[in-house]
Order: sequence, then structure tokens, then C-alpha cells
Amino acid sequence: MCVCVCLVCRDSSNESGQGDSVSLSLSVSELEDTGEGKSKKKRGRPGRPPAASKKARKSPVDKGGRRPNGMAQHNGQGGDPSTLFEVVKLGKSAMQSVVDDWIESYKQDRDMALLDLINFFIQCSGCKGTVRIEMFRNMQNAEIIRKMTEEFDEDSGDYPLTIAGPQWKKFRYNFCEFICVLIRQCQYSIIYDEYMMDTVISLLTGLSDSQVRAFRHTSTLAAMKLMTALVNVALNLSINQDNTQRQYEAERNKVAGKRATDKLELLLEKRKELQENQDEIENMMNSIFKGIFVHRYRDAIAEIRAICIEEIGVWMKLYSDAFLNDSYLKYVGWTLHDRQGEVRLKCLKALQTLYTNRGLFPKLELFTNRFKDRIVSMTLDKEYDVAVEAIRLVTLILHGSEDALSNEDCENVYHLVYSAHRPVAVAAGEFLHRKLFSRHDPQAEEALAKRRGRNSPNGNLIRMLVLFFLESELHEHAAYLVDSLWDSSQELLKDWDCMIELLLEEPVQGEEALGDRHESALIELMVCTIRQAAEAHPPVGRGTGKRVLTAKEKKTQIDDKNKLTEHFIIALPMLLSKYQADAEKVANLLQIPQFFDLEVYSSGRMEKHLDALLKQIRLVVEKHTETEVLEACSKTYSILCSEEYTIMNRVDIARSQLIDELTDRFSHSVEDLLQEGDEADDDDIYSVLSSLKKLTAFHNAHDLTKWDLFKNCYRLLKMGIEQGSMPEQIAVQALQCSHYSILWVNFVPDDLVALRRVVKSFLAVCQQCLSNVNTPVKEQAFMLLCDLLMIFSHQLTTGSREALQPLVFNPDGTLQSELLSFVLDHVFIDQDDENQSMEGDEEDEANKIEALHKRRNLLAAFSKLIIYDIVDMPAAADIFKHYMKYYNDYGDIIKETLSKTRQTDKIQCAKTLILSLQQLFNELVQDQGPNLDRTSSHVSGIKELARRFALTFGLDQIKTREAVATLHKDGIDFAFKFPNPKGAEYPPTNLAFLEVLCEFSSKLLRQDKKTVHSYLEKFMTEYMMERREDVWLPLIAYRNSLLTGGDEDRMSVTTGSTTSRASTVRSKRGRPPLHKKLVPEESGDGSWVMRNDSLQTPGGLQTPQLTSTVLRENPRQAAEHIPDQDSSEPGSEPDFIHKRGLMEDDAEPIFEDVMMSSRGQLEDMNEEFEDTMVIDLPPSRNRRERAELRPDFFDSTAIIEDDSGFGMQMF
Repeated sequence: MCVCVCLVCRDSSNESGQGDSVSLSLSVSELEDTGEGKSKKKRGRPGRPPAASKKARKSPVDKGGRRPNGMAQHNGQGGDPSTLFEVVKLGKSAMQSVVDDWIESYKQDRDMALLDLINFFIQCSGCKGTVRIEMFRNMQNAEIIRKMTEEFDEDSGDYPLTIAGPQWKKFRYNFCEFICVLIRQCQYSIIYDEYMMDTVISLLTGLSDSQVRAFRHTSTLAAMKLMTALVNVALNLSINQDNTQRQYEAERNKVAGKRATDKLELLLEKRKELQENQDEIENMMNSIFKGIFVHRYRDAIAEIRAICIEEIGVWMKLYSDAFLNDSYLKYVGWTLHDRQGEVRLKCLKALQTLYTNRGLFPKLELFTNRFKDRIVSMTLDKEYDVAVEAIRLVTLILHGSEDALSNEDCENVYHLVYSAHRPVAVAAGEFLHRKLFSRHDPQAEEALAKRRGRNSPNGNLIRMLVLFFLESELHEHAAYLVDSLWDSSQELLKDWDCMIELLLEEPVQGEEALGDRHESALIELMVCTIRQAAEAHPPVGRGTGKRVLTAKEKKTQIDDKNKLTEHFIIALPMLLSKYQADAEKVANLLQIPQFFDLEVYSSGRMEKHLDALLKQIRLVVEKHTETEVLEACSKTYSILCSEEYTIMNRVDIARSQLIDELTDRFSHSVEDLLQEGDEADDDDIYSVLSSLKKLTAFHNAHDLTKWDLFKNCYRLLKMGIEQGSMPEQIAVQALQCSHYSILWVNFVPDDLVALRRVVKSFLAVCQQCLSNVNTPVKEQAFMLLCDLLMIFSHQLTTGSREALQPLVFNPDGTLQSELLSFVLDHVFIDQDDENQSMEGDEEDEANKIEALHKRRNLLAAFSKLIIYDIVDMPAAADIFKHYMKYYNDYGDIIKETLSKTRQTDKIQCAKTLILSLQQLFNELVQDQGPNLDRTSSHVSGIKELARRFALTFGLDQIKTREAVATLHKDGIDFAFKFPNPKGAEYPPTNLAFLEVLCEFSSKLLRQDKKTVHSYLEKFMTEYMMERREDVWLPLIAYRNSLLTGGDEDRMSVTTGSTTSRASTVRSKRGRPPLHKKLVPEESGDGSWVMRNDSLQTPGGLQTPQLTSTVLRENPRQAAEHIPDQDSSEPGSEPDFIHKRGLMEDDAEPIFEDVMMSSRGQLEDMNEEFEDTMVIDLPPSRNRRERAELRPDFFDSTAIIEDDSGFGMQMF
């Protein structure tokens, strides 16, 4: 029978006992007595529910009608949802209403209602099967799940939780909400009836142990959300218990005359009922935790593990008194080592919610001590999202307790402000701001807040920032440091008043002055903050490009630009005046005007400050000859001379006066130098060089054509060539200035002849300079020659510009040879030769990198001439032959050149490749003589280079057919070109080259192999065919490579030698499908080999299709197959699969350190962590022993009997 106990509880807030009442009912089912005494109630055979006194509301399921077997159906209207799954999927009804309708149906017929709920979970898993009422009543859960597994459609592999799209994303949300609302609405009665919850938990436990991923995933998500809802119920019960206890104590402490006995009894009864309810909730949570969580948190699927970790974080946050202890934190700690970034990310986010509450820090102290090192190391995680969250977690730990992190821990995070990945750098910037720039003394802050400038609160912080920047020893990355701190420390970084005062004002008594290095660092940081504020986007190399600013960001950018303009229009001339003699500081300060709002000069009537700035720039130009400073001055003039601003005329006049003065000085100096000739002293040379460097810097950004600088520069170059005594710096600057003069000339049709004459004369000078004794002069001349040949090449006339034909220059053979010789002499040199040519420079790493960068530029300039057909392609042979030897230095450039030349002309490119191999072979013969040691490293090197060249032809042999055939023809011609002087019975001199040619045999089509073999036989005599001595082995090997893959070759695309990788793949594939077209064979008449330059593809050929031969593996075999850990991708399912596809219950969790730097070992945690598996809510008075859930409601595998844990040893 069923006994219903109804209790009326008065509002705990009303001490007088009057007010609203809450009805709590607890339905207790008695066990039926059998012949053997009290037996366990069997699931599926519940007692009859009491008859309803009135007709219940129809649920959405009832509205659609119901078949006799319990299956829901559509009501015939075509479109109304008729199952819980459809209602939740559509999401058109409020979830509260959906749950209320289900509760009404449960009160009418709980078996049918539970059947709807069971089918809901089955259908949410993507299963097409349906549980019928007879199955529900007569079959155990394991049998039902097995039946549903058989009906599962596994063809697609998709199920609602994994299908992409907004509809299914909404479904997931509705699914979780339905479970939470269901428990919330049932928390006062139904969940305690020992039927509904037992059935649901039993079903979810069985599904979570299924082999089917969809069942496991869906049931785990449902169980975890169910657990979260139960945690909320338990929390409410705990609060009600505390309130009831306080009311009881207050009533009992009253004097005897005023004490209400009835109220005390009522409160005791209420407390007892709440205690019983809490015990029931504990049992439910223990079943879910032990039966589902402890298995699925280490599931093979990362998404399932992530769900478990995410929800345990919610439990610890919601009910910290019960869950925030080491027994549960250890699962999060262990999972920090998960192979999948998604799971590690959930761990970190779960911990962040805990560390945000500083009141929880005492409970997290042990966890912090044990896992702090792992969390700090995760700031270097290979997944950037994980690294960002790890840094944020470390920041929260720092915020809660500064003593928790050591100096070494902090330094590991500091350097990440220079990371190229912006989110990582910004997170590190927040950590740095919290550690170094947060003011912790409120009184001192309030006292300093009234001060301005260098004495303001930011004064010391800016000094600290400068010191951090200098100690980091990454001075060239100031822009990265500023960008990292921009989001967290804008107030500090935009305090330009303070920075200006620190630079301009003298320190007060007792204050330490900034040193020279500190001033340089502060200026560099200040310029970076100005750039960041004005441009409002990250520096180059950090971010994917300029993004569109929002209206708010645009307004902030405009305000910042106006603010910095107002500050530095006045301060910049003073800063330039103070640091006028320091080239580094001046070069940085001169970058500031490009970020000005130049309209302020005219609108704010600040022309006097403009004049002061122009005066200081003029003084800087007169005082400095450093290229960096002069280019900064030139760029500043260029910005100030923009035609859109009204100040343009004023600046143009100042610029013209400066150029006039420099030009006059240069002209007089040149005249003096030319007149004195060899007798010129150092002052004359310095005067010419100084003015020429300044003019060259300005000519780069300004059109100085009207000053005709080319004339004097050309005179200097001619004199240097004729006398051979021109200082190298003057020659370099004269070449560069002349080059700018040519580039600034307008292509007027009437002046084309004159311009051609100028260009021709300058090209001749540059060609003569290639033989100069000074390396810088030769390098400058080479670069300018390559640039001008590119500009004035045949491509100049494309696009309806035929009128420019007179300006086209094609380099003759002599010039091409000189350019190639220069590349061979100055690019392909050994490191030792380079160090010797540095002429006393320090052989440090920076110099080596700079020299390598210069050589790469030289090679790239010449390679462009080859790619654009300005220099004949055979010249590339001397470049290609160095591919292997200089692969680390120039491999990318040579490979790109090879790729581009093949796109231009495949056949000519193939001829060039074989020519490069022939050159290497000839060099080897010259060094070692005709009798080569075929086992030597030099011969192996040539063969390896040939193999690399063969790989560049790719897999599509139809496209490269003619090119490969031509290559073989040229190779055979070369091998038999020179007969042996000793006689016909000896092998030809170059016969060993055929061994190199073997590397390309795999790239020949089958019928082409026959043709090449026929061509080879024309050079062979009967005597050669019979020889088997070692000297004839190259010929034998080459013949065999052409004869392999005869009739049994079915896939001509992958035809190759018997030792090739392609033939191995082919042999595994077996016969191709019959419907595929095979390449037709051709007669081996060898007619195509008679052509000298190019080849015609014989016949129209279609590219054979390649099909996948991967077979679907039997699921049973797949489950039994245990791959090696090294052969599987980290984090993939095979890493977690044991014999039955999931981890065994007694297995340790499989985790792997995924750090970029090194793998770490977890320490043993047995000392600190006790493996407690039973959820024990905070104790309350008069607690009775918890009753265990009746095991007949659960499968035998659902509950873990071992209270000590689940067989998993701790690390």
C-alpha cells in the first residue's frame, strides 16, 4: 500500500508562526511481504497509483494520441509535436509548461510517463528504436539497451549532440534545461517516491556504459545535468534545515510559559523530514557519481570527459561545503594532464570559478600546493586557448595569495608578454599588471593621487616598467610589450604628461635621475604607446590584420590622437632639443609626428610650434649622418608636406631651403674632390659623403629631380672607375642616389630617348662596378642591376604600353655571366670564408644572421631575373646544383625558383635540372678522375640531389611526361657523349652518370620506359650488353629501372622501380576497378626522341583515377585491436581503447603531458589525498544512517561496491 504523509511548515521567517505555509509531502512505498519475508521491489511492477480525483491536463504526448504499445504518434494534423523529443527539439513551448504536463501525466500513469521519459533519452541519442510498454515492464535495463543498440542506425555517425547547426545547438540547451526544470519541479515530492529517480538513474547508468558513443555521450550529459540539479536541491534542503534548526532553537529557548509545544513538535517533524530527504538526495548523487562520473571522466571521447569536468566544477562552486575538498578536486587535478586541449580547457575554467572566490582559498590550499607547478607549466601549452586560461588562472592565484607563487613561477609568465599570439600576450600582460603595477596601499595611493607628473602615482610605475623592459633584454620588441599591457594598463601607458616630465625635468632632491639606457628605453616605450593609441591595432606580427573598429573604439582612437597631438606638438621640439646629439633617441622621437592630427597646427593656431619642430629637424639633419636618423627626418618632412593639410606650403618652403643648401654644398664638394683627385684629403671626402648621404636619404621619399643630382653622382662614379681610388661609401651612396634619380623620372614620350641614354649609361657603370675591389660596392651595384633589369624588362610594354619599347633592356650574355659569377662568388660561400671576409667584425650570432640575410637578398634578386625570363633559364643550373649543400640557408628560395620556372616552361626546366646534375658530375670527374668511387659520399650526394629533383615532379605523370622524357634523353646523351680513350671495350667516360639518372626512372610512364630503353639501345653495342663487370653496373642498373613494371603494371601513374615507394603502394592496391581507363600502350619506335628541344605527348591520354582502398574495419576487430601508443595520434580514441573499447574500471586514467617544452612526471599524491568516493553532505543534528538504494532497480554493473575507490591508483 502507499502511505502519503503531508506536513505543513510555517515560514521560517515568522517567529510567531503566522504566515505562508509550504506543503511538503513524502510518499513512502512499503515492501510487499512474500513467503520469504520482505523482498526487493522489482522495477517495472510498481504498485497502482491512486485514482485521480479529477481529469488531469493532457500533456503534449497525450494530445497526439497513444498507441497501445506505448509509442507516441502524430495526431494526424501534420506538424504538431507528439513526443517529448520533438517538443524539446522544436523549443516552441516553455520548458516549465512541458515539465508540468509530464508531471500531470506521471500522476495519472507513472509507467506510461516514465516510458515517455525513457524514449526521450533514447531518441535524444539519435536512436530510431522505441521502448515499448511490455519491454519496460518485463526486461531489465541491460536487455533494453542491448535491444536499442541493435536498432541503432550507425551509418551516419551523427546524433543530435554532434550535429552542427543553430537548431541542434538550441536543442542541446533545451535538453539540459528540460532536465534541470524537471528536477526543480519534482523536488518536493516525486523525486522521493523511490521510483522515478531510481528508474532514470538506472537507465542513464546503463546507457553511459554502452559501446555506442551516442548513448554514452547523451546519457553522460543528462546524468551530469541531473546531478547538478540534485546539488541545487541538496543545497536548498541544507538551507531549510539550517532555518528550521534556528527556529527550533529559538522556540526552545523561550520561557516555559511562552513556549509552543505544538510548534516544537512541528519543527522537529519538519527537520526529520528534511533530513530524510537529504539522505535520499545523497544516495541519488552517490549513485550518479560512482556509477557514471568516475568512469566517464576518463572516457575515450574527449567531449564526454569535458562534460564531466565542467559539471564537477559547477558542483564545487554551488555547494562548496560538500564538494570543495581534495576528494573531488583530485579529479580536476588529474585531468589537467589530459591529451586533448578541450578537456584541459574545461579543467582550467572550472578552477577559475573557484579561485575567483577568495573565501574558498583555504579549501584550495592543498590543491594549489600540489598542482601549482602543473598549472604554471600549462602557460606554455601547445593549445593557445589553454595557455590563455592557464595564465588567467595563475593571475587569480596571485590575486588571492601572492605567497602562493614563487619568483620563478612569475618569471615563467613574464616572458609571455612578448608572445606573437596576442591573447596569450594580453593574458600575460594582465598578470604582469597585477604583479608589478597594482597599487596595494590605499592610503599611499590617496596621498599620491593629488600629485601630477613625475610625482604622480604613475611616476614610479613607469620607472618600474622601464626597468622590466631593460631586464627582459628584448629591446627590439617594445611594441609587443606595450600591446600586451594595453588592455590592462591603459591609464599608465597613456600618461604622457608623466613620461614627458620624467624626460625633460631635472630630478628633485633625493630622487634618482634616469640613466642614459633608461631614457632611451622610456622614449622607445613612449613612441610605442603613441603608435598603439593612434593606430588602434596590434603591431606587425601579432594579429591577423587590421580589423574594423567599433564606433566606441573609433571615438577612443580620435580622442587619444587629439590628446597626444596636444601634448607632443609642444613637447616634441623640446625633447629634440635636449636629445639632439643622441642618434638613437632622435630617430625614435622623429617617428611621433606621423601620428599627429596635423590639422591642429592650423586650427589651434600653433604654427609657432611647427616652426620650432622644423627648426629642430633641420638642426638634426645638419648634425647627423646616420642613415636611420636621416631617413626619419626625410619621412617626417614627407608627412608634413601632405597636400591635404594647410601647413604644406610652410613645410615645403623649409624643405626646399634645406635641399638647396645641401645641393650647393654637395656640388662644391664634388668639384673640389674632382679637381684634387688623388690629393683629396679626408675633409674633402667627408664633405662629399656627408651631403651625399643626406641627399640620398631625402631622394628616397622626395622627388628631387629638379636639382639634377644624377649628373654629379655619375661624375663621381666615372672618376672612381677610371682612377680606381673612390672611397667605397661615396661609391655606394652615389649608386643609390643615381638609382633614385632614374626612378623619379616621368616617362614622357618626348624624353624616352634621353632617358634610355641615361639608363644605359648607368647600367654600364653598375656592370663595371661588379669588378670593384670593395665588396659593398659590388653588392650595391649587383642589387641595382637586378632591380633596373626587372623594371626595364620586356614586361614594361605589357598593358598597352608599347610606346615604352625604347626603354626595354635585355641583358646580353656577358652581363648574365657576370651576374651569375657574382652570385656564385658571394652567395654560395662557406661560413668560414664569410667570417674571414668580415674584416675584423665580431663573429657573433647577430653578424652571422645579418650576413646570411644579405646573401639571401642577393640570391632572391637574381632568382627573380630567372623566373621572369630576363636571364636565360640554363643559368639556373648553377643555382639548382647547390640545393642540397645549402638547403638550410637557401633551400626555400631555390625550391620556389624551381617551382616558378617549371610553371613557365616544363621542358626547359627539366633540361636545366639535368644540366645542374651534369655540372656536379663533371666537377667530380675533374677532382677524382674518370674512375669514380661509386660508394663515395660525393656520388651519393649527387644521387640524393637527383632524388630530390625527382620528387618535385609530383604524382601527376601525365603533366610532366614530356619533361621527364626530355630529361632522360639529355642524360643518355651525356652518358655516351665521350667514348673512352682506351678503346671501345672500356665504358664511356660519363657512363656512371646513368646511376644518377636511375632516380628519375620512376617518373616515366610505362610506354615511355620502353621508348627510352629503345633510345638507350641505339648507343649500346652487343659487347656492352654482355658485360657484367662493376664498371658496367650503372648501365645495368639503368636498364633494369627501365624494364621494371612491365605487363603487371596496372596503375601507370604510380609506375616506378621495384625499390620505389610508389610501387609498394601499387602492389598493395592490387587490380584497379574495371571501369577505369588505362593509359594505352604505344609502339616503341622511338620517333619522339629524335626531337631536340621539346616533345609531343603521343596520343590523347587521360589521367588514371586513384581510388581509396581503405576497407571498413569490422567493429569487433576494431575493438579487439590495441594499437601501439606511438602509432596513434595523441588524444585519439586508440590511446584510450582497451579490449572492450572503453577503459576498464580498474585501469589508471591515461594522461599525457602536452607541454611544448618537456614532459613532466606527476608526483605521488597518496600522502595528501584520501580516495573518498561517498558524497557526504555537511553533517546536521539527528542524522540517521543513509539508506542504500535498492539494488534491484540497478544493473549489476551500475554500482561500484568497493567504497575505497574504483581501482585507480593515484600517481
